[in-house]
Amino acid sequence: AIFIGANAVDYSGYPDCRPGFIRAFEEMANLATKVSVEGKIKFSIHAPLINLTKAEIIMKGVELGVDHLLTWSCYDPVKEAGGGYLPCGRCDSCRIRAKGFEEAGLKDALLD
Repeated sequence: AIFIGANAVDYSGYPDCRPGFIRAFEEMANLATKVSVEGKIKFSIHAPLINLTKAEIIMKGVELGVDHLLTWSCYDPVKEAGGGYLPCGRCDSCRIRAKGFEEAGLKDALLD
């Protein structure tokens, strides 16, 4: 089994977050890999976060003890003088993340 963190909230800008894409990718993996064609493995792709809101995902992370400073959403990071990167805070992914934290009633230390 393959587990991915795709979420349908992102699908307007990121087509690989659609349930249809996940089903198609699973089918492709089963049609195009030797181990599957030979019947040794049947791939199944699971996206347990696909229908959750961003706030629900964040709260699930809190429940599981996730350090959200170690998670990354940005597609247009800003390079720091020291060579590291910071999230831009402007791209769709950063804005969706910020809205999720706001709806969860939490501060996102990564974007603050």
